Amino acid sequence: MNKPARPATPCIAVCSTGMGDDVCRGCGRTFIEVSQWVMMSEAEREVVWERLEAHWAKAGLPPPWLARGV
Repeated sequence: MNKPARPATPCIAVCSTGMGDDVCRGCGRTFIEVSQWVMMSEAEREVVWERLEAHWAKAGLPPPWLARGV
């Protein structure tokens, strides 16, 4: 089974880290991951992607970025 394509960022424009959450309720990234995303290497981003995909799979939910139609 092929994995769906990933967008450039897991952001779904429902960020709660700006409101003080340590972890975004929209995508699941930490404040540091959100703020540093554009400066991360591809390898660093891959680590985050894998953690996020595992998080949403464990919750029994599709990753939220898939709903926005990559």
